[in-house]
Amino acid sequence: MKFLTICGSGLGSSFMVQMNIEKVLKELGVTGVTVEHSDVSSAVDGAADVFFMAKDVAEGVNLNSKIVVLNSIIDMNELKEKVTETCKELNLL
Repeated sequence: MKFLTICGSGLGSSFMVQMNIEKVLKELGVTGVTVEHSDVSSAVDGAADVFFMAKDVAEGVNLNSKIVVLNSIIDMNELKEKVTETCKELNLL
């Protein structure tokens, strides 16, 4: 299973979200998930099982894959809630 965090340039914010998702997954005891970060051009079907991105980035992305839209990339409560929900949907929890 692969989660990919996306931002405009694939550097700062997507890397921060990646690290925070890894932290949440560890807290939840979820294993077998690889988390990577990249720029918006990497948001293509098949690149990951789930894409996490900010609302402004998601508006310009057209995917058939699962997208998790974050209203705030710095809100850990929102991130934990959405990662937990995603893991339940994928039977990882």
